Amino acid sequence: MNRKVDESQGSRWAPITSTSEARILLMGLALALLYSAALVVALVQSPERGQDYLAMTSINIMFGRAAGLSYGYAVQLGPTLVLWVNILVETILVLLVYPLFVFSWNHLLEVKFLKKFMNRIAGAAEANREWVRRYGMIGLMLFVFIPFWMTGPVVGCIIGFFLNFKPWHNVAVVLCATYIAIYVWAVLLEGIHQRMAEYGPIGSFLLVAALILLALIGRYLHRKPDK
Repeated sequence: MNRKVDESQGSRWAPITSTSEARILLMGLALALLYSAALVVALVQSPERGQDYLAMTSINIMFGRAAGLSYGYAVQLGPTLVLWVNILVETILVLLVYPLFVFSWNHLLEVKFLKKFMNRIAGAAEANREWVRRYGMIGLMLFVFIPFWMTGPVVGCIIGFFLNFKPWHNVAVVLCATYIAIYVWAVLLEGIHQRMAEYGPIGSFLLVAALILLALIGRYLHRKPDK
């Protein structure tokens, strides 16, 4: 009896574990665990700086890379560190969300607490799929360049899935575009923060607040039903 149960469970998970998406997910989980461990170490060794890293990570996830980068500059973490932390955060997001979405779309795995979130991603991807299809790879790269949550790399990967890109090709293209975009935004925002610093520390935090507000407005407009 136990052997039959084990065999049925193994056959149930076989369609998932044998896919490229499963390997992408494992890579994402490994990076996420390593980054989480680094955050814990930072919080123990230097609580104030650790909280800054945690806040920058959370702001990137919730409000997009522009706000995440800006927060890093506002608390003076250093341009190189700000750049690499945001690159790592967005890499982890892509490597985790993309395979989970594919498993959910193909009815191989259902994560109930992510269902509403996955539906929003699917809606955003569907809304922009034809525009990206029209301009091909350049269109996908431009879409990834936009720094807010319902554009950017996560939805870009889902669009690539809808356009039947191969998993590793899809992830590689989206991540390359993401790294270029983060670098461009990092250079641009560093210059803006240097000018804002002329008005005192409050200037940089006002810029962070403005970018978060823009992200919230964009999210509201995205969710607002058409009349």
